[in-house]
Amino acid sequence: MTIKRILGLSAVLLLAVIVYLFFDISHRLEKAQSEDPLVWASDIETFAERGVGEPQSLLFVGSSSIRFWGELAEDMTPVPVINRGFGGSKIGDVVHYADTLFRADNPRAIVIFVGTNDMTPQQTKSVDTMTARFAAMMSALRKQHPDVPVYYIAITPSPLRWAIWDEAVAVNEAIQTLISQMPNTHFIDTGEALMSDGQPNPDNYVFDRLHLSAKGYDIWAEIIRSQLFSDLDLP
Repeated sequence: MTIKRILGLSAVLLLAVIVYLFFDISHRLEKAQSEDPLVWASDIETFAERGVGEPQSLLFVGSSSIRFWGELAEDMTPVPVINRGFGGSKIGDVVHYADTLFRADNPRAIVIFVGTNDMTPQQTKSVDTMTARFAAMMSALRKQHPDVPVYYIAITPSPLRWAIWDEAVAVNEAIQTLISQMPNTHFIDTGEALMSDGQPNPDNYVFDRLHLSAKGYDIWAEIIRSQLFSDLDLP
């Protein structure tokens, strides 16, 4: 096979992957507009089929930024991880499926990133609504894991949703205040690191201007791993 033919086939495969990702993300963004948690039933069924995962894992729960974190296991090595990200999900969805999402065998910690899909230009929720839903999520989590350390990753900025960033900041601040009153619960803010000159740095996002790029995930990995491994005294 000639080099020209190999390059041609590689380009076709790359295009196919890009098209697949585009339609997958578009489909999940459409589902994200729904307030019905049943739209995620198939995702949750998949998590249930996989079981509780390896004991003493780091359990990551949340929306597409968790789901698409392809290097998560490598970024948290040597500690095993469980990835229960389902793209487009909201806090209410996590509450609805809390029994399955937070089911784990003595996890070292639980890391949550959810809330960005509650705060969109099309459907921005109030601070009171968001804090009430966050409290409900934590209540459901603590029924299973009363003493496990929990880390909440704050809503992140993005070029696509920059118009409602002030509202998102207000929600982040309210949730941070709430977390400060909860034992063994921590707030991780990666927002500033994803920005430059007061705006989301485009290099940290993929073509949809919403999800993190490889560079964006590198920033996440550095901040999140550093806090987890320091707090938990991990190797």
